[in-house]
Parts: sequence; C-alpha cells; structure tokens
Amino acid sequence: MSDVKISAADVKKLRDMTGAGMMDCKKALTEAEGDFDKAIEFLRKKGEKIAGNRADREATEGVVLALVSDDKKRGIIVKLSCETDFVAKNEDFINLAHQFGEIALEEFPKTKEELLQQSFDGITIAEKITEQVGVIGEKIELDTYERLEAPLIAPYIHMGNKAAVLVGLNKDDDEYYEAGRDVAMQVAAMRPVALDKEGVDQKTIDKEIEIGKEQARQEGKPEQILEKIAVGKLNKFFKDNTLLNQQFVKDNKKTVAEYLKSVDKDLTVTDFKHVKLG
Repeated sequence: MSDVKISAADVKKLRDMTGAGMMDCKKALTEAEGDFDKAIEFLRKKGEKIAGNRADREATEGVVLALVSDDKKRGIIVKLSCETDFVAKNEDFINLAHQFGEIALEEFPKTKEELLQQSFDGITIAEKITEQVGVIGEKIELDTYERLEAPLIAPYIHMGNKAAVLVGLNKDDDEYYEAGRDVAMQVAAMRPVALDKEGVDQKTIDKEIEIGKEQARQEGKPEQILEKIAVGKLNKFFKDNTLLNQQFVKDNKKTVAEYLKSVDKDLTVTDFKHVKLG
C-alpha cells in the first residue's frame, strides 16, 4: 500500500477533471501514488472493464444534438447514447455531448470513426467515452454522427434532446432561415424517409409494392390488376413519406414544396438529416 497522502483537494481536482465519484477518484489517486496521469489511466482501464462487461446491454437512451456553424453553411448531429434516462438527463452527460458536437462542427470529419479519433483534452473522444463508462458505470456510445453542407442550414432539436434535424436550403439569405426551421420541425414531426421519390431506395419501393399487392389480394381484387393497384398505393406512399411531397403541417392545403415556393419561387431543400433515439 502506498504511503502517499491523498488530499481532499487532489481528489476534488481529479473529480473536476473526469467527473468520477469522490471515492473512485481517491482510489485512483491512491493506486497511482498521487500521479494524476496514472490516476486518469486507472479510471480509463476501469471503464474498459465495465465496457466489456456491458457490451451486450442496449443503450437506447441518450442525447441527440444538432449544431450549426456561425455562417449556417455547415451542420452536424451527434447522438450520444446511454442505458438509462437518469444518465441522459444528467447535466454533465449533456455537456459532454455538446463538447463532442463542438469538436465535430469545428473539425467536420467525414465519418463517425474519424470523429472518435479527434483530440479531447489530450486524449481521443473514443478514450474519453471509455473513461466516462468507468465514471458512470453504464454503457455509453457515440452512436451516430451526421454532417451536412448547404448554402443555408436550419437546425431543430425536438423533445428534450430526443431527436435532432438539419435542413439544407439552396439559398443563403438569412431571410429564409425561419422557413428552414419550419421544414426542420416538419421532418421531426412527420419523419420522411427521403427528400423526394427519387431519393427512395429500390428496396423500400419493392417492399411497398409487395405490401400493396398483398393488401389488394386480401381485399379480393383480381390477380391481373394487383400490380396497378400496388403502383397507386406506392404513389400515396411517396406523397406521405417524402419531404417535399408531404402536406405541410402548418398549412395542410400546401405541400412542403409549395410552402417553400410561397416564400420564394426558387426555394427548395437540398438535403436533410434526422436522428432520433431508439
């Protein structure tokens, strides 16, 4: 056992650095004989052990945040997942997600894997997450990272950090920002699968046609017209599930595309990102 005396001030300092509990910090400093770097490494190894033990747990709670650059031309979404709602609502956990988001916005890596390797207080984001697993005692993951570039981007965070949206517009005038926000709220509420029908993948189209044919078959329709009926149902699917063709939630007499044209005849959405918990 080390004879090094660990002061309350040192314990508090390590707690401020890592967010770990007082007893964990005291134990880490004792094991490290007062060396802060070694104490942090001790906590990280504890996190690795806990992460291994909890690898099969589901991290379905967490925080989803959307951040946009000052010029509104770049935006990111990060989803930091955890196991319990109690942790998800913790101020330190929310702040950590914000810090990861700020790094993502500043460095703008192309992939989640690249983001995990970004520097965070002398270690990587991946290492910080492992450290926090040891601090919190449950599974934590940087589950999702999305980025968007456009002439103008509007963000929206929905339901207490439970979902986040980025909407890119084709015009960069700030007067269109509120229209972008309206469309971002539309995405959060109506959950479109694509921007327009051209953006719907073939697998989804094939699945919807099969569903439509089977529904018509169950209704007793003749086999020779099932395909035609299914195509009609597919067009309704496009109308209900592609952003520009959906009814605008603030004025259901217009589609989203028509709403944007009412703001400016050439205004449209270039792309959107939508990330939610679960």
